[in-house]
Amino acid sequence: MKLISLEIKNFRCYKDEISISFDNLTTFIGKNDIGKSTILEALEIFFNNDTVKITQDDLNIGSSDTEVIITCEFSDLPSKIILDSGVQTNLKDEFLLNKNHNLKIKKVFDCSKKSVPIEIFIIATHPSAAGFDNLLELKESDLKKIIKDKNIDSVLKGNPLMRSAIWKSCPDLFLIEKEIPVSKPKEDIKKIWEQLEKYLPIFALFQSDRSSKDSDGEVQDPMKAAIATAISEVKDDIEKIQEKVKQRTEEITRKTHKALESIDKNLASQLTPEFTMPTNSKWVGLFNVGLNRDDIPLNKRGSGVRRLVLVSFFKAEAERLLNEKSKQSIIYAIEEPETAQHPNNQKILQNAFISLANEDNCQVLLTTHSPGFACDLPSDSIRLIKRDERYKPVIEQGAEIFGEVADTLGIVPDNRVKVLICVEGPTDVKALKALSLALHKKDASIPNLYIDQSFAFVVTGGSTLKYWIDQQYLSGLGRKEFHLYDSDVPSYVTEIIKVNSREDGSKGFITKKYEIESYLHAEAIKQAFDVEIEVLDQLNAQNKATPKLFSEVYSAKQKFDGVMGDTKAKILLADKAFPCMTAELIAQRDPDGEVENWFREIVVMCS
Repeated sequence: MKLISLEIKNFRCYKDEISISFDNLTTFIGKNDIGKSTILEALEIFFNNDTVKITQDDLNIGSSDTEVIITCEFSDLPSKIILDSGVQTNLKDEFLLNKNHNLKIKKVFDCSKKSVPIEIFIIATHPSAAGFDNLLELKESDLKKIIKDKNIDSVLKGNPLMRSAIWKSCPDLFLIEKEIPVSKPKEDIKKIWEQLEKYLPIFALFQSDRSSKDSDGEVQDPMKAAIATAISEVKDDIEKIQEKVKQRTEEITRKTHKALESIDKNLASQLTPEFTMPTNSKWVGLFNVGLNRDDIPLNKRGSGVRRLVLVSFFKAEAERLLNEKSKQSIIYAIEEPETAQHPNNQKILQNAFISLANEDNCQVLLTTHSPGFACDLPSDSIRLIKRDERYKPVIEQGAEIFGEVADTLGIVPDNRVKVLICVEGPTDVKALKALSLALHKKDASIPNLYIDQSFAFVVTGGSTLKYWIDQQYLSGLGRKEFHLYDSDVPSYVTEIIKVNSREDGSKGFITKKYEIESYLHAEAIKQAFDVEIEVLDQLNAQNKATPKLFSEVYSAKQKFDGVMGDTKAKILLADKAFPCMTAELIAQRDPDGEVENWFREIVVMCS
């Protein structure tokens, strides 16, 4: 599952309901005490209510209501799911999807009571016809009775099959979007929720201001996340163990209850045998893991050293998820990951977060105050939190906010930068840096974009490219702009014409080949991945480009379950294949010198 939105109401500074959208990588930027951490902690309460627990003090002080409401919406849902009776079904057939065909879960916290009880609802387009609106709440015996009363096929076995047959027997279910309560203690629907909850993503929150205790939570929490991930991968085995324990326990309990009846029938009638399965969080608590320490305890070391463990954890997770297919999704939420880190380690963290976020079952949520850290993150990941004229918190995204983001972070132009190199995405940055270094090694007049501080990259993002150019968001920096975009999008030609029509020295180019990956040499890909493919200048007869061909061959070699997406393929090629390019290989793939001409143009612009 993938988290796509969060709605908060009456929680701390968010009095009025506010909706936040999420991508695979989402970065929250804003001034101090603006509500960045509040968003991550609302999610922690929704998923775990552990590292951060809901209290009465979390209710917005200006609210006349007593309820805090936290709602999450999920996409990328499992095609098959077991909710009850051990029979596979799916959320669509159970009418548990909302109007957007997503799973939307609402949790209501009653802050009028010290214990802060929780009610859970699924917001879904569900039958409202009388007699057909509460089937999820009914026990097997109740469903069988309806089946019999309506003369429906009586050989059906399993609650999902019976519910489906009953719903199909109704001429008009009167579907409406409604809130389905799933936390009623005495209703069978609670068992359905307990099963559904197992499919939700694992949520791991890492806070920047965690204190250093002997248990060293700053180290233990990443390890606990690793345990939770491992447990999710052996979920089927655990469920088999639980079922065997349940069967044996219930057998012993029934015999005990029967013996009690023979002694005291009145007492026996007041007691009901009930078996409770341990939750996933309880399984996590059974295990512990640590790192070996020398003569200095880890929690007595500097904060930078302790947080290096966090850096190492995310780097290791990025590498693990690259080679493994995790069944359960995981969301990493990290407050101010740049805290107490050397710039080199910040760069390692950036790369790890971007790699993690590009995995199929992983999302990364960040907050940051660091201009250096934020500048290299994808522009479409940025969410700006600010206050409106009534001091109400608002959250904005899109290219139009980047000026405010720069002001918020205190970003000022670097006087060493003479030319801004504008490209579509982060993989283009890596590709151009690698190509420049390859040519620089042969000809020193070609700049090495890895280290030359006369140039700075700006990732415009394909979806916002038009706004960057039309609105000239970078004009306030007073720098010439070099724009380079792939030819795979015809509309980019119009935008490049606009750039070249300026009178400020800016220049724009469209690649002659289909995309930047089309300039790779097959030998570089073979050297990096030990696979052989044909590198195409344009799409082939099957409308496939180089990243698609690579993804198919490499996925087969790695024995992936399916074929990885083009985005992941582009990342791998940028990270490993482009650095294998040499001036000789570039000349073979680009005999007309198009690539070299790009770099010579930016040198002229720099003068």
